[in-house]
Amino acid sequence: MPSQTQQTKMASPRPPFNLPFYYGWAIVACAFATMAVGVNARTAFSLLYPAILTEFGWARGETAGAFAVGFIFAAGMGPLTGIMLTRFGPRIVMPIGSIMMATGFVSTTWISAPWMLYPSFGMLVIGGSTILGYIGHSATLPLWFQKRRGLAIGIAFAGVGVGATIILPLTSWIIEGSGWRDACWTIALIIACLLVPLNLLVQRRSPEDLGLLPDGNQSEAVTLGDNPKPSSSGPTLRDALKTPAFWFFALSTFGMLWCWYAVQVHQTQYLLDVGFDPAIATAALSMVSVFGVAGQINGGWMADKLSRESAWTIGVMGFAGCYGALFLMGSTTSPLLLWGMVIMQGLVGYGVTAVFASAPADVFQGRNFSTIFGTLSIFSSLGGGIGPYVTGWIYDLDGDYSRAFLVCIGWCAVSIIAMWLAAPRRHRNQA
Repeated sequence: MPSQTQQTKMASPRPPFNLPFYYGWAIVACAFATMAVGVNARTAFSLLYPAILTEFGWARGETAGAFAVGFIFAAGMGPLTGIMLTRFGPRIVMPIGSIMMATGFVSTTWISAPWMLYPSFGMLVIGGSTILGYIGHSATLPLWFQKRRGLAIGIAFAGVGVGATIILPLTSWIIEGSGWRDACWTIALIIACLLVPLNLLVQRRSPEDLGLLPDGNQSEAVTLGDNPKPSSSGPTLRDALKTPAFWFFALSTFGMLWCWYAVQVHQTQYLLDVGFDPAIATAALSMVSVFGVAGQINGGWMADKLSRESAWTIGVMGFAGCYGALFLMGSTTSPLLLWGMVIMQGLVGYGVTAVFASAPADVFQGRNFSTIFGTLSIFSSLGGGIGPYVTGWIYDLDGDYSRAFLVCIGWCAVSIIAMWLAAPRRHRNQA
């Protein structure tokens, strides 16, 4: 008769398409490709923004308000996204986000008033990218890893930098050649034709779907069916809301996303304002993402080897340095300051992305993590929406960005302090 171990192996379901049983890395590859397109499609607003301002002559704050509306909308749908990921899994939810984004880009081509940007690019594109980007993958990818959680997330999120070398130059080339509307149509087709089938084929909800444990370990209690039960149920949303850590995470990510998207939206236009050539201003945005490839992988490595708090501090300090360089550019258009801004933002600052996902997972891992993270994303989405709007609003009041950049540096300090108070190291050390 076969031994108990042999019986367990015989009962274990194999991953689909005869892929290696360490399927987590297939999920990482899928996330890499999805974010390469999805996040950079949203970032392309920084390239569309000057073209839209030139054509219509709208106020900057009013136009950048599309980002604010989009992230406020994303904040509202955050808990719903988490619940849907818990109930239906990313295999269903990710294609829904792809269809939202593609529809949003198509509808953006028909705008004729600032408010029309709000439902098209704001709600549909940014709302869909929230599912396809950092928040959607942060709610599911950490479930596949524990020992190498930071590194795996860093590699997946590095897809943003690799995609930037294709999506952003392509967008800029199309804008210059045939206009920003054709650029929107091209991005919509790429999203619909690539991301929908890719996620339908590859994505799975959790290792338990394949009879696995995190880090590719074989599960002894193999579960079958459409609703596998994780080995540890973990805290509920109600439990999480009662902890100080949840609210410190909320404050920390609010401040970080404020700083991240304020510079992302206004960077290209600011560089044009201070006298840089349009080609250089566009290239700077692309180079930030290129440096971000190494920055995100290195940030994931540091998050595993040092601590989540240390990696977060280093990354946020990178954004503070980026704003410092931008502030000084108001007096001189030194190429050294430009490269310093690019390196601090991409190579150093982008390291926060791995911690953004891994730190909450250390504290709240379990069956309800996607729901908890979806609720937590309310605050990060609000930061990502309010930051660009307030930055544009301050510019409209002052006629320059100096005061807005100082506000962002202040939020960097708040974000670092709040992450240390959340103290994910205590929970990780107990794991």
